[in-house]
Amino acid sequence: MSQSKTTLKDRNFDKLVDKFEKKVYDTVKGEWRLKLLKEDLADLRDQPGMTFWDAGCGFAQISQWLAEAGHQPVLCDLSHQMLLRAQNNFSAAGLSAEFIEGPAQEVAKQLEAKDLVLFHAVLEWLAEPKTTLQSVADRVKPGGYFSLLFYNRNSVVIRNTLRGGWRLPYLMNDEYIGKGKKLTPPNPQIPEEVCRWLEEWGFEIEVHTGIRVFHDYMTHEVLAESDLDDLLALEYRYCREPTYRNMARYIHLLAKRVD
Repeated sequence: MSQSKTTLKDRNFDKLVDKFEKKVYDTVKGEWRLKLLKEDLADLRDQPGMTFWDAGCGFAQISQWLAEAGHQPVLCDLSHQMLLRAQNNFSAAGLSAEFIEGPAQEVAKQLEAKDLVLFHAVLEWLAEPKTTLQSVADRVKPGGYFSLLFYNRNSVVIRNTLRGGWRLPYLMNDEYIGKGKKLTPPNPQIPEEVCRWLEEWGFEIEVHTGIRVFHDYMTHEVLAESDLDDLLALEYRYCREPTYRNMARYIHLLAKRVD
């Protein structure tokens, strides 16, 4: 896949690990994301002895939480530094896992199918999102589950429209992608399309959650004047409502492969 004679590549975060931790994980936004993910996956965590693959594990917070319940993990990441951080976190918690360095689409070729596959906040950084997504989803056993978290293109359109100015012509021409900061994903996906792909590949979507439905549309001034508990209560009220969930910054889908 090429664009202006430049080969697109999957994003590697080796040089941005510390910034990623500060801007993503060490924030209320990051805590809220983990809270909703854990809630969506809680019933699976309570099941005995699952095998699972975390494809693009990052710091592996969710994998560690699952491993603490006795599930058997394989973790991979394109970033050596991310994978090293995940290994250190597992070691500090007294947990073991298989760690593989490399892109998910290549690692998929060497793995047996799993009871659960996690693919969290990776899709939007890929050069070929749909192709890679299918190769990862294929590692879910019949009757198993696929947990997919991705950056929502709908939210990019809404947020940039609300900010207005020079952004509006770019929005009209679909040229707004990839013009943001270093930690703004260049390839967000449309939830309705992703849901359709999963259904075509033999999955039934059981959970559909929007993460940060309102927060990211609020200015710093408005956030400063708002009670955080009230805002999070409102987020929680609407995060799974069909009218609102596909406006959220991130979408989480938990899909079961039809047996």
